[in-house]
Amino acid sequence: MNASKNIAAGIAVLVVLSLAIFASASSAEQPGKSPIKVFILAGQSNMEGFGTIEGEDRKGTLRYLVRDPATADRYKHLVDKQGNWVVRDDVWVRCLPLDKPERGGPLDVGFGAKSSFIGPEFGFGLIVGDALDNQVLLIKIAFGGHSLAKNFRPPSSGGDVGDSYHAVVNHTRAVLKNLKTYFPDYDGRGYEIAGFGWHQGWNDGCSADAVAQYEQNLANFIRDVRQEFGVKDMPFVIANSGFAGWQQKVDRRLGIIKAQAAVAKYDEFKGNVTCVETRDFFRPYPSRHNYHWNFNGETQYLIGEAMGKAMVELLGDPD
Repeated sequence: MNASKNIAAGIAVLVVLSLAIFASASSAEQPGKSPIKVFILAGQSNMEGFGTIEGEDRKGTLRYLVRDPATADRYKHLVDKQGNWVVRDDVWVRCLPLDKPERGGPLDVGFGAKSSFIGPEFGFGLIVGDALDNQVLLIKIAFGGHSLAKNFRPPSSGGDVGDSYHAVVNHTRAVLKNLKTYFPDYDGRGYEIAGFGWHQGWNDGCSADAVAQYEQNLANFIRDVRQEFGVKDMPFVIANSGFAGWQQKVDRRLGIIKAQAAVAKYDEFKGNVTCVETRDFFRPYPSRHNYHWNFNGETQYLIGEAMGKAMVELLGDPD
């Protein structure tokens, strides 16, 4: 009797151990865990994001888009069945400043310049999250009113390296050094800096001299950040400075757009740098303030979506 019980107990132990081993093996092979794909999003205020979220009666808000019959079907993926904004646990965002908990968490609306806004990170994160099995972390480093000629000035351009350039490097490294702190769902199996998104150019478009050097500065910026992080052909997506849409006639503004497009055509950047056209996304509402893309939520979403699609194309087949 005791022998039978011992045999049965032994079999039970073996079954439990087998199940544990199977579960462990399944977890190790589970897609979406290793390595985490890290994307750096940088720029000035239009990367910070001033896309208005709420206001179902205000044309140009995200809420208006998902309620208006003319656009509801196009944007229905932004809300769940209860009408709440979607939240992606597999895609996390970490924005400056790093010491504020509310500036990080699962991808959701509210990671713009204020909690009432979105920036390109929302559309970008949804697209990239859908395309990749891996966990995704977006590190957003953006500052209102900062130029590439001065604030983001890269080392290879000579002169004083910009404080914002240093911030991109230092804050990215700070997050990567403490991934579990800034991304609690991180599984500890390593990371890969998978790409860089850039949306900037307004301040450089205020100066003829800054416009003249923008192309060289941007090419140097790409080369230098790749060298900083040891990623030789890091995919790099530029969202051009298309404010005012196709009606833009100011030479300095058009010069920035031309420079951004030119960099993406360099032979050395073929297949790993692309420039996204944003002028189609300009909307003259809801603010009509003639800056920050008029605080239009659709514009900011579409810029991020286009950047995400361009990034996925540069990444190629994830398999």
